[in-house]
Formats: sequence, structure tokens, C-alpha cells
Amino acid sequence: MLDILVGGFYGDEGKGKVATYLALKDKPEIAVRTGSINAGHTAVYKGRTYRLRSIPSAFINKRTRLAIPPGALIKLDVFLKEMEETHTKDRIMIDGHVGVITDAEVEEEVKNSILSKEIGSTKQGVGAAESKRIMRSLKLAKDYSELSDFIVDVPKEIVKCSKDGLRIQVEGSQGHMLSLYHGEYPYVTSRNTMASGILNEVGVGPKYVDNIVVIFKAFTTRVGAGSLRGELSPKEAQNLGFLEFGTVTGRQRRAAPFDPELANAVIKINSANQVAITKLDVLFKNAAKVNDFNKLPKEAKDWINSMEDKIGAPVTLIGTGEDALDMIDRRKEVSGK
Repeated sequence: MLDILVGGFYGDEGKGKVATYLALKDKPEIAVRTGSINAGHTAVYKGRTYRLRSIPSAFINKRTRLAIPPGALIKLDVFLKEMEETHTKDRIMIDGHVGVITDAEVEEEVKNSILSKEIGSTKQGVGAAESKRIMRSLKLAKDYSELSDFIVDVPKEIVKCSKDGLRIQVEGSQGHMLSLYHGEYPYVTSRNTMASGILNEVGVGPKYVDNIVVIFKAFTTRVGAGSLRGELSPKEAQNLGFLEFGTVTGRQRRAAPFDPELANAVIKINSANQVAITKLDVLFKNAAKVNDFNKLPKEAKDWINSMEDKIGAPVTLIGTGEDALDMIDRRKEVSGK
């Protein structure tokens, strides 16, 4: 069984939280993280906070093998530091085709005024590295002796696990509306961030996929330039509790109320069969740390039911706090309807 986790809007939806929860509950054999170091995923568990840019958030389950697939990019210092901090050296698999970012690519983006000033790039060298990969000049993981012990044919391992009936969790990065092909170009990232793009990075075909879970936050945020429908002023965002800062850059995120019309379109194009909504406790303070849908305050339940009608898909996972286990899991309830 292969599950894909897709960011629904502009990133920062809580993919790390959802991936961590599912790793603990579903116990996947392999967890895969696509994308690159310009996307930070946060995992909170038992009072500890982990900010990850390369390692899958599912590392929290110590029995899960962790894979970086052929379409991803890493930077050696970031990857090696994270591997040491998460104590995952014995579980990591890196496909030989993974691209490797160097300081040269970072410097290229820092000097690029269009990216840094107009687009609002994170300036991590990701776009420059992808450009070099397309031009066939980027070095790959298999070219680095430091990575030789971790090189594995990741798609082959995934296919084997799938045929053995084992679970695979794929954690996408950023959000659908930042897709290079489907977002508001040029205010986008340097890859296709929708479900099909994530699967392309993994390197296996669509018949292996069982579930596509699109993840939204109970409100919308965005960093960098580009439109944001219903955007609030910083003061309004602060008053509502929507004020946030980016994991990688520390930049203040722009904020707006949840956009069900946009969510509906994203769900359709990703062919999602499940939706996760995080940070319900920001909208409804008395929903904090609730783990049973029936124990939510009436206004929170009504909001979820209303959103389901508007977005056209079942909300199976509801985040009610920072910790990975602050989650309402309705998957069995919804599948039984």
C-alpha cells in the first residue's frame, strides 16, 4: 500500500505533523521524502521538535526505513547533520540519481536579483541545481564517496515492498499552488509539487498508489510574492492567531482564511481520496488536543462538516495541536460510511 501526502495550498500545511502521526500509527516499511532543502518539515513528538529538510518525518518510527528518491535534491552538510541529529544512519537509503546541491548553486541564487527580490526564493540553491541537472552537468549522489554506504535503488525497493504487501509512505514537499507547472508562475518553486509530480520523483507508476491525502491548514499562509486571495493584514493575522514564520528562512508568512473553492480545485486535480486539516485548534481554542471527533465543540464539528460539503472530499485526519498525536483519526469511520 502506497500513500502520497500532498501539500494543498502554498506549503506550510503541516505535512511533517501528518507524516509523523501516520508513521506512528500505520508503521510503514519505507518512508520517502521528495523535494529538497528549501522545504522545512516540522515534527513534534513527546516534547521534542525536529525541523527537517532532507530526512523523512517518519524517522520517528524507529522501524521504518527512510528513502530519498531519484528526483530529490540534497546538500551534503544539511543531510549529514540531520542524519546525525535523528540517529538514522542505519536506516537511510539514497538513490544514486539524487542530485547534490553545492555552495556554488547557493551562491548563484543569492546573486540572482529576480529570484531573491521579485520571486521571494529561499536562496537554497535548489533552482540552480535543477537547472544544472536539466543541462546534464549536476553531480549526483553516486558521484560522492561520502554517500557510498547509503546508495540503494529506491524505486526497486519500493516495488518490492509493494508486491510484498507492505506499506510505503511518500511525503511530498511544499504545496500544490507552488507547482512549477500548475501554480501562479513565476511565483512558484522549481518542481512539480502535485501528486503526479511527487510520484514522478519517487520513480514508480501510478498503479502502486492506494491513497492520495491532500493536507490543508485550517487557514491559508504563503511566503514570498504572488497572490493570496482574502489576504489579511499582519495585525488581523496576529489577532486571529494566524501569524507564523517559515521553518527554513524564518520569514513571516502572509495569511488568509481557509479557501474552500481553491481546496476543491486542488483535490480534484490531485485525484485525492482523503483530506487532512491541521491546526483546527487555532480556529477553535477549545478543540485543542481533542482526539475524538464527537468530543469536539459543536462549532468545530460544524465547521469540518461544512468544509467537507464545500471541498467535496472526506476529512479523515484533523490536527488539534502541535504534537504528532494531537490528531483525530476518522479513517475507519469514513471508510465505513
